[in-house]
Amino acid sequence: MTDSAGIPGGAGAAGGSSKPPRYRGRKVLRRLALAMVLLVLVGAGAAWWVYQKLDGNITEDTSAAAELRRFERERPTHLVDGSQNILLIGSDSRSGAENGKYGRDRGGERSDTTILLHLPADRKSATAVSIPRDLMADIPSCLQPDGSRTAARFAQFNWAFQWGGAACTIRTVEKLTGIRIDHHMVVDFGGFKKMVDAIGGVEICLKQPVNDTEAKLRLPAGRQNLQGEKALGFVRARYSLGNGSDTERMARQQQFLGSLVNKVQSNGVLLNPGRLYPLLDAATSSVTTDPQLASLRGLYELVRGVRDIPTEQIRFLTVPRRPYVANPNRDQLLEPDAALLFQQLRGDMPVTVTPPKPSPSAPAPSDPADPAGPAAPRETPTGTAPTPTPVPTFTGTTADSADCR
Repeated sequence: MTDSAGIPGGAGAAGGSSKPPRYRGRKVLRRLALAMVLLVLVGAGAAWWVYQKLDGNITEDTSAAAELRRFERERPTHLVDGSQNILLIGSDSRSGAENGKYGRDRGGERSDTTILLHLPADRKSATAVSIPRDLMADIPSCLQPDGSRTAARFAQFNWAFQWGGAACTIRTVEKLTGIRIDHHMVVDFGGFKKMVDAIGGVEICLKQPVNDTEAKLRLPAGRQNLQGEKALGFVRARYSLGNGSDTERMARQQQFLGSLVNKVQSNGVLLNPGRLYPLLDAATSSVTTDPQLASLRGLYELVRGVRDIPTEQIRFLTVPRRPYVANPNRDQLLEPDAALLFQQLRGDMPVTVTPPKPSPSAPAPSDPADPAGPAAPRETPTGTAPTPTPVPTFTGTTADSADCR
């Protein structure tokens, strides 16, 4: 018997396979399917590992949550569903190897920077309000790390963080503003540097050179891309830039944050996994947050709500204030301007900002942009339609104006 090629015994006799081509095809498909399943499993495992790593990086502030629950009855009511108020606290802690280089660890830490970030329900804008560390405020009785309690007192705002941590600072801000704080984040020096480095630095422009030995900062004039140590020095520098006031330092911090927002949005960091992972890794390992934000999902929900806000709608301003009557080296609220700002934020109503007027009679940076204060409602004759109340305007800036042009 011969096969079609004339070889006795068929394909098997010639050393070939006796299995038909259809069988071999099914075998190849099974192997491909198995390889694809393995790839999917490996990819899913890697994704799960990344998620677990980032999620586990975040430090949860359970002590602050417990203290706030204790005083729930005296806290303000959240008035508008969907809006959020997040307190961002920059700690000047010297504990640990990274922070220790900035001074001796004296067993305490104060809030070097405090910013109240208001996100309206429609997420079409954002307002970041700097609270001066030298502002005199009513600080409630707070729980200290050793379990004792401080006495309620009228003192410099940044003492609240040293006496009672984030919970004490939150209660002080709520008492000062009447605004309910929904979330908080605390970042120290080392954490700040990590996040700036993760996005490749932040660009700022200097009109004159800087040499600040206190902040360990030496920079030429002109366009600068600041990373790590230099970025930290820039937002902390005080005595060698401008008039040496905390007012100008807060303005520089706002400029830096505006430039950071521009960098993140323009480079597509939030939509690019290759750029997003280093930022998430740095951010999650650098922050201490309330339990609701202490997860990758919680932080993602927060970022998702703000990533598409136009830079011209991201506003930075400082609480309206003036020199404290008993000590001009301290601040007190400027009324009724501060009360109007807090009222707008509480009610999720808009505010606008404008730079200080460049004239000899322009108000100090701590005052409203309008020397007469924010616009008041106009009186209307009886029987006519009421004139819409103008949106209050305060001295400040927006993220788009922070670009070097």
